[in-house]
Parts: sequence; structure tokens; C-alpha cells
Amino acid sequence: MARQTTKHPTELELEILKRLWQQGPLSGQAIRDALNPERDVTYQSVMTILGIMEEKGYVNRKKESGSFLYRARVTEKTTSKRMMHDLVDRLFNGSAASAMLNLLETSDLSKEELSQLRKSVNRRNQE
Repeated sequence: MARQTTKHPTELELEILKRLWQQGPLSGQAIRDALNPERDVTYQSVMTILGIMEEKGYVNRKKESGSFLYRARVTEKTTSKRMMHDLVDRLFNGSAASAMLNLLETSDLSKEELSQLRKSVNRRNQE
């Protein structure tokens, strides 16, 4: 019986996807090594999670030079978009403006970041 697919990657799945997005195809051992500085996880645990991620359609694997390399099947942009929409829907009743205002009020933004936000808002106003 197939695992029930969750709407979004779990915390560890997302950490693995981030490594794959940043570094490209990796072996299970390379993924474990990349996670190790921040997260003490065994090789077997990584392989179990990769199997689950393959079932969910987040990664695929291909045998190259005697070992499997894992690649992300989902893009960072699509994943972040889906997760952000879900957060805005659940926490801010679908109001992107409320979410943005909350971020502005609770974050320490640099002058450069604020300038980038102003430019984005001005571009959006001109559309």
C-alpha cells in the first residue's frame, strides 16, 4: 500500500530538497554528509527518507557509476509557492496583505531589503 502523500515536504524532506536544489544530483551518502553539520542523522535514516520522498514524487533516483544519484523532481519555486499559499490561507485567511504586514512588523529588514520591497510594490502598482 502506498504512503499517503502529504501536501508539503516534512522538515527533513525539505532540508534534503534544499541540498539537491543547491548542489544538484547527490548520492545518499553525500546527502547525509551535507546534512551532518546541522543534523545528526544516520545513513539508514537518510535512505529511508529518500525512499519515502521517491514514493511521494519529490525525488527520483538513477544508477550512475554503481551508485544511485538522487535528483529533485519538484522545483524550489513551485514548492515555496505552494507552501506560502498554504500558510497564507491557513494563518491569514487568504490575505497576502496581512501576511506581508505581519512580516514587515516582525522582521528586522535592512535598508536594501526595504528598498527591494518598495521597488516590487511600485512595479506591481504600475501593472
